[in-house]
Amino acid sequence: MTKRNKIIYWIATLWLALGMASTGIVQLIQNKEETEMMKHLGYPLYFLTLLGVWKLLGVIAILIPRFGLLKEWAYAGFFFAMSGAIVSHLACGDGAKELFGPLLLIVLTIFSWYYRPAERKCFSELKS
Repeated sequence: MTKRNKIIYWIATLWLALGMASTGIVQLIQNKEETEMMKHLGYPLYFLTLLGVWKLLGVIAILIPRFGLLKEWAYAGFFFAMSGAIVSHLACGDGAKELFGPLLLIVLTIFSWYYRPAERKCFSELKS
């Protein structure tokens, strides 16, 4: 892995982890803005707890060494959650302000996944 790719990976991964952890915490504490947004999107409020827990577990999964298959699941979960958020906001007629966060997180997910080192990829443990 080149130094450039390693820098891209860590910048994308750390920003992704920060974004997912902060939104996960906000969802777990269920502040007023989050509950209003969930109601606006038509989802039950218990989704906040589910998403918050999954995001925090996903952050742990992408940051710890090894466990390539677990990382794949975490990246897939981040991608599905953020693409679902984008579609939900579009379906409700929301504007760019509401789309910015999920779009940024989905881009960071893709960059982090694409540039991850070989030892963080699925099944790399089997080759050792």
